[in-house]
Amino acid sequence: MGCVTKVPHEARQVAESFGANAERYDRTRPLYPDALIDRIVTASPGHAVLDVGCGTGIAARQFQAAGCAVLGVEPDRRMAELARRGGVAVEVATFEEWDAADREFDAVVAGTAWHWVDPVAGAVKARRLLRPGGVLAAFWHVFIPPPEVSRAFVAACEDVMPGSPFILPPTASPHDAYRAMATKTTEGILAAGGFTAPEQWTFDWERTYTRDEWLDQIPTQGVLNLLPPDKLAHILTTVGNAIDDEFRMPYTATAVTTTRTG
Repeated sequence: MGCVTKVPHEARQVAESFGANAERYDRTRPLYPDALIDRIVTASPGHAVLDVGCGTGIAARQFQAAGCAVLGVEPDRRMAELARRGGVAVEVATFEEWDAADREFDAVVAGTAWHWVDPVAGAVKARRLLRPGGVLAAFWHVFIPPPEVSRAFVAACEDVMPGSPFILPPTASPHDAYRAMATKTTEGILAAGGFTAPEQWTFDWERTYTRDEWLDQIPTQGVLNLLPPDKLAHILTTVGNAIDDEFRMPYTATAVTTTRTG
C-alpha cells in the first residue's frame, strides 16, 4: 500500500510538501523500534548525530532520548519549525545543498527520508561529514495493511489519480517499493566509495489501529497531501468503509547501514 514514485528525489514538489500537514504528520507517523535506534547508537563512535530530512523530529527525539546530540536538516520550513518546538535543532536546506561549515558527525541518519536525497550525492556528502568509523544509516517503515484495506486504498487512488506514477500497483508488495529504495541507497554508497560494504538490518513489530487512527494518517502519505479536499475525502471514505473498528498492522523497520572507512 502506498503512493510512490520511481525517482523520488526528483519529485521536489512532493518531497517539500509534507509541512502542509506537519502537526498531523507528527501526531500519526509511528516511532521507530528502540532496537534500531540503539543498534545505530552502539555502532557509532560517538553521539553527534545528523538527522537528514528530519521532518518534525520524530526520529531525532528518539536519538536524543538515547543520549545523542542531534542536529536536523530539513527542506520544509513548516516541518522544521515544529521540530524546533519539540526541542530539536534544525537547519533548513536540502541535504545536498546544506552548508555543514566544517562540522563532523558520528552518525548520519535518515528516517523515511533518504529516498528524497540523490543517492550518490547524498552518500558522497555523508562520507565528508562523518568521522572515521562513523555510521550512515537510512531506514524506513514497511507495512502491509489487511488486503481489503489495501485494495480499497489503491482503487480510490486510481479513481482520483488515474495513471499516476505515484500509485503502487495492487499486485505489488510494499516490500518491493522499499527493496528498490534500499537497492538505490546501496548503489549510491558503493558509487561514493569510502564506506564498508552496506548491510541491511530489519526489525519486526506490530501496532493496532482504530479506523479513525488509520484515516488520520492517510493524508500524510506521499502525494496525498497535495490532493484537493474532495479527492482526499473520496479516498478516506473508501478506505474507511473497508475497515471494521480496528485492525492489527505488521511493520518491518528496514535499514541500510554502512561505516565510513579511513
